[in-house]
Formats: sequence, structure tokens, C-alpha cells
Amino acid sequence: MRIGFDAKRAFMNSSGLGNYSRTLMKSFIDQFPDNEYFAFTPGLNTEFGKELLSSEKIKIVLPPQIMQGFLSSWWRSSFISEDIRARNLDVYHGLSNELPKRIPFSTKKIVTIHDLIFLRHPEWYPIIDRNIYYKKFRHACKQADAVVAVSEQTKKDVIHYFNIPEEKIKVIYQSCGDQFTHHATDQEKKQFREKRNLPEKYILYVGTIEERKNLLTLVRSLTKVRDISLVVIGKKKKYFEEVNAFVNANHLQQRIIYPESVGVEELKLYYQNATVFVYPSRYEGFGIPVIEALSSGTPVITSSASALPEAGGSGSLYINPDDADELAQKIIMVVGDGVQREKMIRDGYEHVKKFHSKEIAAQMMALYKGNKEG
Repeated sequence: MRIGFDAKRAFMNSSGLGNYSRTLMKSFIDQFPDNEYFAFTPGLNTEFGKELLSSEKIKIVLPPQIMQGFLSSWWRSSFISEDIRARNLDVYHGLSNELPKRIPFSTKKIVTIHDLIFLRHPEWYPIIDRNIYYKKFRHACKQADAVVAVSEQTKKDVIHYFNIPEEKIKVIYQSCGDQFTHHATDQEKKQFREKRNLPEKYILYVGTIEERKNLLTLVRSLTKVRDISLVVIGKKKKYFEEVNAFVNANHLQQRIIYPESVGVEELKLYYQNATVFVYPSRYEGFGIPVIEALSSGTPVITSSASALPEAGGSGSLYINPDDADELAQKIIMVVGDGVQREKMIRDGYEHVKKFHSKEIAAQMMALYKGNKEG
């Protein structure tokens, strides 16, 4: 088969949609090397997607010279269809909520919808962004031969907001990078803690520091939890000012660590050294950091909202995302009860088997090979 991907996020985004795109494409290359793969991207950031760029199994397709730069988004939304036609693709997969216009009828059109949070919680998005997302996402769902939802929650949202027939939607979960399943030795973990000046025990948070991700509830819980630090890895947005004001007012500065420039291999070691991973997000289409933590052998406490119980499974603990006292109680339980913690780790390993990259790639390939009507 000749398979094309909207690979903008793979080569231009460090996390989230970028991780999803990179992991899926690499899995295809590894498991189904006999296909021809084409990655369509308006640009390249050499920091991202290095394994894809070095692979002979995938061809990178960039805009024509005349359309590079500020016209590249126009190419991605409209003129890319000419490149798809020229390569006679069997499948074109929009990996990040979008499909270009006028894809040839002979090419099967797949789109992955990650979430519709901008419709569930419009208060978190500027009105211009909401309008753009609505038009793009709705067009992609209507045009696609099959819609991939990354969770049952996202499937429900696609049906509710866009009136897409249920039979057109396939739930295929996200995976995380295979590096998280490769565990460091105790000595390697100790050396990493010493190198990064980390305490032996700490709480870990990974995610953008924005209102929806709700770091403030976790920080508030620290006033009830003693003798353990918090490591926060994520891009700081305006919401960070609110979090930092609380930190300063409650004299928590010495208990919170903000590592800079964390690479993928280092991120794995932050997870594997953590005592517990806490993800108090108010709404997620899925929640990749949760399965990164479970794959790393780290117990998870997360929100009971949206798709997070799908990601966390029965072995994780769940909280009301706005209840700092409840969160503090759960943290104390995990940190202080070794038996509980070990059970959560075992249950987590079992749960994340269904999110393994090989399993996800196999499900997606079966969808590609199915009848065009999905």
C-alpha cells in the first residue's frame, strides 16, 4: 500500500500530537516495512522526528518552493491534494484533527480526532480559535471515510457535536513511545537522581502548565502533604502566574522543581524515579502522560473526568480535579503504603498492554485495509 500522513505535528511539535504522530509512523515502519510511506509536512524542525528523518522507509514531502514559508498553511489545507494525487496514495491519514480539501476519491481518507475540548469547554479557548477548529474538525469528520477517535469519550463527543454516524467512528487508543517500557537499573536511576539533584522520593507532574491541566490543585495539596517534593515538567503558559502566586504565598518554593529542556530519554527516567505520578486535568481526549507513567512502573493518581479513567484503568486512583484535600489523602496513601503502591504498579503494567505501539499499529493497519466506507 501507498500511505500518506499529515506529518506537520511529527516534525514541528515536541509533545502531545507530535508524540502521537511520531510513535504511530515509527510503528508502521517497524511492523509493516513493505508499504510505501509518505510524510507531508509544511516544514521541519530537526529536533523532532529524527528517527523518521533518518529512515529510508518514509519519504518526506514538503511544499513547492514557491509555497514554503507563510503560504505553507495554504498548501497543507488545499494544494496538498495535488501531491496526494501525484503519488497515487491508497490511504491518506490526517493524524491531527484535519484533512485537506479535494483529496482524490480513489484515496481512502482517515482522520484522527483527539478531542473536542474547545466545544466542551469553550471558556478555555479564544473565540477565533474555536471557530477555526470547529470548521476544520467538522470538515474532516464529514469528508473522512473513517474517523479514528482516541477514546470512547472522544467518540461520544464527535457524535454529539458533529452528528457523525457511530458506525463511521473507530476507537483506536493512543500509544506512547517504546522507551517508556525499557526500564533503567536501580544504579542508573540513582545516577540520574544524583545528576539532576533529585530527592529519592518525589511526586511527578508532566503536562502544559495551563488552566485545563489544573496544576494548581496539585500544588494546593502540598500544603496537606509533608516531606515530599514535586517535580513539574511542562511548558509554562499564563496560568503559571496563578500557580506561582500560590507557591510564593504558601512558601512552597523549596519543594517544587522545574527541570528545563527535558529530552525523551531523560523524561523516561523522571517517570521511573518518581514515587507517584499525579495528573489532575479537568478534561482530556485521552491522556498520554498517564500511560507513559504506567508503562514506566509509576503509580498514577488522576482525575475521574473525561477519558482519563480509560487511560488509567482500574489500578489507578481517581479524584475530583478540584478537591485538593482528596488528592492529598490519595498521595499520602500511595507514598505511605508500599503494598498499595506495588499493587498499583502491577495492575498498571497489565492495563497498558492494550496500548502497546504494536497493538495500536495493527488496529490502524486493519482500518486502512478495510473497505473504503470504513
